[in-house]
Amino acid sequence: MDKRDFMRQEFIGLDIEVVESACPGHLLRGKVVDETKNMFAISCQGRERWIPKSGHEFVFTYQGERIRVPGSAIQHRPEDRIKRIR
Repeated sequence: MDKRDFMRQEFIGLDIEVVESACPGHLLRGKVVDETKNMFAISCQGRERWIPKSGHEFVFTYQGERIRVPGSAIQHRPEDRIKRIR
């Protein structure tokens, strides 16, 4: 799948891994349970953690494929991301 097509998808419910962060405590793996313009809520080990998009790199698992995306590329409201990324 093309990365641009992927970035137009709904992220809630996808498996996610934070693979790059200046904060070691943000390197985690879980499932996206909510999203805002600037943050992801990730369910990890029975807890919900809010991780900023900016300054982080994420790997999503979508249809069996691992897709790496910089947070700055998806720093839009979910409903606007579909319109902006072409």
